[in-house]
Amino acid sequence: MATFIGKPVTLVGPRLHAGDKAPNFILMDNELKSKSLKDYGKKTKVISVVPSLDTGVCDQQTRRFNQELADREDVVVITISVDLPFAQKRWCGAAGLDNVETLSDYYDHAFGKSYGLLMREWNLLARAVFVLDSDNVIRYAEYVDNVNEHPNYEAVLDVVK
Repeated sequence: MATFIGKPVTLVGPRLHAGDKAPNFILMDNELKSKSLKDYGKKTKVISVVPSLDTGVCDQQTRRFNQELADREDVVVITISVDLPFAQKRWCGAAGLDNVETLSDYYDHAFGKSYGLLMREWNLLARAVFVLDSDNVIRYAEYVDNVNEHPNYEAVLDVVK
């Protein structure tokens, strides 16, 4: 059972597992352009899902994955939240991170619903990390039970490396 700020939350959608084909998505980038899973081609994808970039754990999670994997040409880190694209762009500028790929699921929460991450009570995404291979098969899936805690960074990085 997932919790957020100490209270149980209902996650909408199916829980995905290693070996599943990742559902496609269409999300909004910081320039208000649509992005889908296929836009990332054959790269390994680390999909880092956070409730809001404007919180400490979400900020640290986004920075950590981007710093650890910045030198990998074959890997893209995609941070997804329901923050508005304007807020995501502002966060990237304030954080001094210009190579961070942030996408917003604010419009219809379709990503959250298809990945089993929409917290019904809050209309925010629960914290999770997925690693997808070049064929978009999930090689690692972590749903963080307490949304206010960090994911297992080392496990994610071990799968990517």
